[in-house]
Amino acid sequence: MAEFEYGPVELYLVGFEGDRPDPGTLEAIGELVEGGEIRLLDFLVISRELDGSVLITEFEEVSDEYGFGTVELEAIGLVAEEDAHELAQGIPPGTSGALLAIELVWAKRLASRFAQSGGLVLQTERIPAPVVNAALAEAEGE
Repeated sequence: MAEFEYGPVELYLVGFEGDRPDPGTLEAIGELVEGGEIRLLDFLVISRELDGSVLITEFEEVSDEYGFGTVELEAIGLVAEEDAHELAQGIPPGTSGALLAIELVWAKRLASRFAQSGGLVLQTERIPAPVVNAALAEAEGE
């Protein structure tokens, strides 16, 4: 039986004003972790200063402040510093972003089942929610 230790991992870079995610964002992440829908593998806060410089804050430095005191990351360091600096280029100067490495627990189960039956996931592609919603709204309007 093919049982994977980890499933597919997605990187989410969520932008926000100031130097910390808003309470609603933190609450949503906490609910998904507690509900077992995702596993939080790595979490960084990236701030891009007005001069373009980048400050990276590790999860351990902010976990209690953000209400994640009981959450332990599964793969700290999964996101390399070079990756974080590269992704930081997408953050407008004077704002910040939370970079989350999230394991999709349901996708792990699905990939394991495919492997058990001799199947192999060759490729996946995510279509962002705003794109899907805009396309469907346009299709309904026609």
